[in-house]
Amino acid sequence: MNLLKSMMFAAVMTLSLDALAEGGGDRAFEKAFSANARAMALYAANRGKPAPVVRDYEYGMKLDVVKVVSVVRPPVACSVVPAAMTYEDSQGQLNTLRYSVAGDCGKRGG
Repeated sequence: MNLLKSMMFAAVMTLSLDALAEGGGDRAFEKAFSANARAMALYAANRGKPAPVVRDYEYGMKLDVVKVVSVVRPPVACSVVPAAMTYEDSQGQLNTLRYSVAGDCGKRGG
């Protein structure tokens, strides 16, 4: 059963990378973010933890990041673009943070 869960987790993470490769800016990010949310729910369930709650970053927000679990990379664009990170805090809770970053105008190598 754990092998099946691990395979599902790997498949969902692969889908999130495929969604970013499609292009389409925000649409690709939302596909990747949704796939990541499903993967993180499975990750949390496998560890007996509640699924992470998604929060939007606000300037000056205090973060308690002990371990980065997953990052949804921003789409390639010459503008401000969305990104997300799921992390574990010092109390063992999973958190997902959505934030904006300056886009990378260059192509990603493979």
